[in-house]
Amino acid sequence: MVKINYYATLNVSPQATYAEIKQAYRILVKQYHPDSNSSQGDHDAIVRINAAYEVLSDPQKRKQYDAKRQAKRKATASQQRARQQNRRQRTSASQHTQATAGQDIDMQLHQWLQQVYKPVNRLLNHILTTLDNQVDELAADPFDDALMEEFQEYIEQCRSCWRQAQQEFRSMPNPSPVAKAAAHLYYCINQIGDGIEELEWFTLNYDESYLHAGQEMFRRASYLRWEAQMAVRDIF
Repeated sequence: MVKINYYATLNVSPQATYAEIKQAYRILVKQYHPDSNSSQGDHDAIVRINAAYEVLSDPQKRKQYDAKRQAKRKATASQQRARQQNRRQRTSASQHTQATAGQDIDMQLHQWLQQVYKPVNRLLNHILTTLDNQVDELAADPFDDALMEEFQEYIEQCRSCWRQAQQEFRSMPNPSPVAKAAAHLYYCINQIGDGIEELEWFTLNYDESYLHAGQEMFRRASYLRWEAQMAVRDIF
């Protein structure tokens, strides 16, 4: 993801024209170059300014840079939504605990296992165990339209399974004894959702950083799914 704000380095807005970028670059170079201003000469500043200008003055590099900035903002927004959902989940779990205080806990656990855990686990397994094969097939020629179309169809299938898993997970409140397992499933589902978004970005611009990010999120999701399995095993 983008770490340095090149627009801030050159003191221009993200909507700046090439002429504005070029003018800002010249002003800063004159200000910090030791040959033109010995009192304010700063080699490190010149390095940063040149790096920013190299990207922002090239239309293709600037387009890729802007895409990464947008992806970072999107990821930040996704994390914020995840935190909000987590707070709602905890609130819902607390309310559910109070509402079901007198019910038969064994029946609740059985219902949760059959109606939530098993179908969700099956859907997540289908998503997580198919990515490597899909990537291997696409690796033959990522720029082949037919292969890319098949990969996009695979992403849509994953998204469909992911949405179904979300619905199944929310189909009934989580009994308090399965709170740990439910939390692992919840974060697993979130990781998969974020991973799908990264894979989608890869199909739009062929930037492998998104593909690698998606694969890493799927790996984290696989570990969370395993944690959920261990937690369920401890209960049942």
